[in-house]
Amino acid sequence: MRKMISATLLLLMLTAGTSVSAQPRNVILFLGDGMGISTVTAARIHAGQLAGGKGEEHALAFETFPNVALVKTFAVDRQVPDSASTTSAIMTGHHGRFLVLNVDPSFEADDCPGALARPLTTLLERAEQAGFKTGIVSTARLTHATPAATYAHSASRSWEHDALVPDQAKKQGCVDIARQFVEFSHGDGIEVTLAGGRQEFLAANTPDPEYPGQFGLRQDGRNLVNEWLESGKGRKYVWDMDQFAGLEAGTGGQVLGLFEPSHMQYEIDRRSTGENEPDIVQLTEFAIKHLANDDQGFFLMIEGGRIDHAHHGGNAARALMETVMMDRAVARALELTDSDNTMIMVTADHSHVFTISGYPERGNPILGTYTPSSDGMEPGLKERPYTTLAYANGPGYLPELPDLSQVDTTDPDYRQYAGWPLASETHGGEDVAAYATGPGAERLRGVIEQRRLYDVLAAALFEE
Repeated sequence: MRKMISATLLLLMLTAGTSVSAQPRNVILFLGDGMGISTVTAARIHAGQLAGGKGEEHALAFETFPNVALVKTFAVDRQVPDSASTTSAIMTGHHGRFLVLNVDPSFEADDCPGALARPLTTLLERAEQAGFKTGIVSTARLTHATPAATYAHSASRSWEHDALVPDQAKKQGCVDIARQFVEFSHGDGIEVTLAGGRQEFLAANTPDPEYPGQFGLRQDGRNLVNEWLESGKGRKYVWDMDQFAGLEAGTGGQVLGLFEPSHMQYEIDRRSTGENEPDIVQLTEFAIKHLANDDQGFFLMIEGGRIDHAHHGGNAARALMETVMMDRAVARALELTDSDNTMIMVTADHSHVFTISGYPERGNPILGTYTPSSDGMEPGLKERPYTTLAYANGPGYLPELPDLSQVDTTDPDYRQYAGWPLASETHGGEDVAAYATGPGAERLRGVIEQRRLYDVLAAALFEE
C-alpha cells in the first residue's frame, strides 16, 4: 500500500490552502498500434471463440470502460497518417507531421535545424520534470515510432541508429533516436523501459548475446547499453526471460530490457520457440509494480506494437492475437491498480485497411470463410467461399481469385486476400476509438481530434 500523508503535513497543507491528494495520480496509456475499430471487433470475436464461445457477445476488458470517444487521426500534411505523427499528437497536444517525431509541425520532415530549434515537450518528459516516475513498454523496437514518441525529437522517425542519420544532419547537430534515449536528461530518468531493439544500441562489431552471427547496427563503435548502465547508479539491464524473471519489481533503480535485436516476437511465434522472452502481460505487470511502490505517482505507456506489423503483412491471425494479448495486459493492469487514483486509457494511433464482410453465421470462425450461396444471400462468383477478413491492399493480392474450399484459412501463417497489390498493406484513415476509466476519464467523450487526448491524459496526471 502507498504511504499516507502525515497528520502534521496534512494540517500544514490545509493551512496553506494547498489542495490535498492522499494518493498520487497515475496514468497508464495503452496504445494498440494500428488497432482500428474493425481490428477491435475481430479481436473481440476471436477472444470469445478462444474462450469457447461464439464470440460476438464477448467483450474485451477495455470495452467495459465507461468513457469512449471517436478520435480523428489525420496528420498535419497527410489524410492518412503514420505512427510518428499520430503518437506525437497524443504525446504533445500538437498535430504531428508525417514521419516526424515531436517537432513543431511548421518544419518539414528531414529538417534537422528545424527539429533542433523547435522540439515539443512530451507528456513523459513533463511527468519526469514534475517528479513522477515514468515507464515505457513496447513489443516493437524501443526506437520505433510509437515508443520513440515518448522521449525523442527527430526530423525523421527513420533515424533509429547513427548509420541512418545523414552526414549533413550529423554536422548540424542531430543525433539518432537510440542515443537520445541514453542521453535522456529530464527528471531523474525513465524508471522502467522494456521493449525490443538491441541492435540499435550496439556497435556493428558487437555480437548479439542471443543470436550467434548477428551484430549491432551502430557505425560509431559505441555500446549504448553500457553507456546507459554507467551513467546512473543501480541501473539494471536484461535481455532474456531468465534475466527478466530474476528482477524484483519495486526495489528501486532503473531497469532497461531489450529482448530482441529488432521487434519482439509475435505471441504466436513466441510460444512456439520456447518463450525466451516475456509477453506483454508480464511486461505490464512488472512495469506497474516497479513504478507503484511509493507516493510519487507515475506515467506509463504500453504499446501493442506488433498489431500494426501483422496487418502490414496481411496476416490477420497474428494481428488479432497481438490485440488479444494487449487486452489481457489491460485486464492485468486493472487488477494491479486502484481506480480511485489511476486512469487507464486505451486507444490506437491509426487504423488499417482491414475489413469484416459477408454474412457468416453466428459463431463462424472469425479467421474462417463464408460461402455466399449457403444462406441464399448474394450469390458469388461460382459460389466460392471467401474469408470473412480481408484487406483493401497489401501482399495478399492474387491475380486470380483463389479457391479456398480446401485451404485452412485459420492457419496462423495464412495471408488474407488483398484487393490491390502492395508489398506492405497500408494504414487506414478512419477514426479510431479511445476508451478510459478512472479519475479524469469523464473528459473523454464525443468525436475529438487526436491531439485532444493529450489534454485528457495531462489533466488526469497533473490534476489540471
